[in-house]
Amino acid sequence: MIRVLQIIDTLQAGGAERLAVNYANELRNHDVVSSLCATRLEGPLLSSLDKEVGYIFLNRKSTFDIGAVLKLRTYVLKNNIDIIHAHATSFFIATILKIVTPSLKIVWHDHYGNSEFLDKRPFKVLKFCSLFFAQIFSVNIVLEHWAKKKLWCKNVSYVKNFPVLNKTEHDLTTLKGESGKRILCLANLREQKNHLQLLEAFKFVIKDHPNWTLHCVGKDFKDKYSSSFFKKVNDLGLEDHVFFYDTKSDIFNILKQSTIGILVSKSEGLPLALLEYGFAELPVICTNVGNCKELISDKSYGILLNNDKSYDVAEAIIRLIEDESYRIESAKKFSKKVSEDYSKHAILKHVVATYNSIK
Repeated sequence: MIRVLQIIDTLQAGGAERLAVNYANELRNHDVVSSLCATRLEGPLLSSLDKEVGYIFLNRKSTFDIGAVLKLRTYVLKNNIDIIHAHATSFFIATILKIVTPSLKIVWHDHYGNSEFLDKRPFKVLKFCSLFFAQIFSVNIVLEHWAKKKLWCKNVSYVKNFPVLNKTEHDLTTLKGESGKRILCLANLREQKNHLQLLEAFKFVIKDHPNWTLHCVGKDFKDKYSSSFFKKVNDLGLEDHVFFYDTKSDIFNILKQSTIGILVSKSEGLPLALLEYGFAELPVICTNVGNCKELISDKSYGILLNNDKSYDVAEAIIRLIEDESYRIESAKKFSKKVSEDYSKHAILKHVVATYNSIK
């Protein structure tokens, strides 16, 4: 059996992090001996890791933390790891490991979220490291084309994200507001996710629909953007209509309490949150960024916005609020598409075949 180690910098609840944990858990069902390494920081996703999956935490303190590299190398040799599947920025420590352990193969998974702004992406270090990659997986077609053009790895392919939502029996979140009238935005508090524009839009929504509430779930980085978010909530008088929950591990439970799923991001790859909305059969609203159009290919699957103007976002929300039959039908069709086209079994079968081809 092939032995694969997923590497991710943290186990905070971001899209790349959730996907790394999903890979580590699900590959066990595809004749893979699976392990996961968190390099810099643990987090709530650690509780989602199956007990049968091997695990190591490096507590890496700096870019060139030799102790962390040696600790990882010891683990790799002891467990006879064949392939390192490095997610996002963890490619650097994977490359150092490859240099000191030449027999290893590296697969790099590009989750870059700002795919609308690739011309501003710094990639000199990444380009050098790509010399050591056996394979690159890109989360959307734009990133696939970019990697083929800019990097030195010959093998590049687009691999779809897939949702996995496990039911939890502990730390269950109870959403505020009225049941059947909750809008969910599942996104960390980052500028790219465009929460401020969503707040502006929601101010319009509650004028005619005051019983509806907005629920924002994602990591609060306690930074300037975070401050601007909470200030905006107060400035717009939305304290009784907008609720923030920070990082949560019971995503399935939260989705089941929600009525509409929304993302108004400025940029995306292929957002895992959008797939999770589909998995939970929520009607969706999303901006036309990254590969979102692949999911919401026409209005029968949901509402795809060509801009993030607050009035247009508000109009889309109000349409879903007022048209219950469209809400139900589009949610069913979208859920069916996610189930059929983003099946974890089909995607992982392709990934394992790639592993075996480079082993």
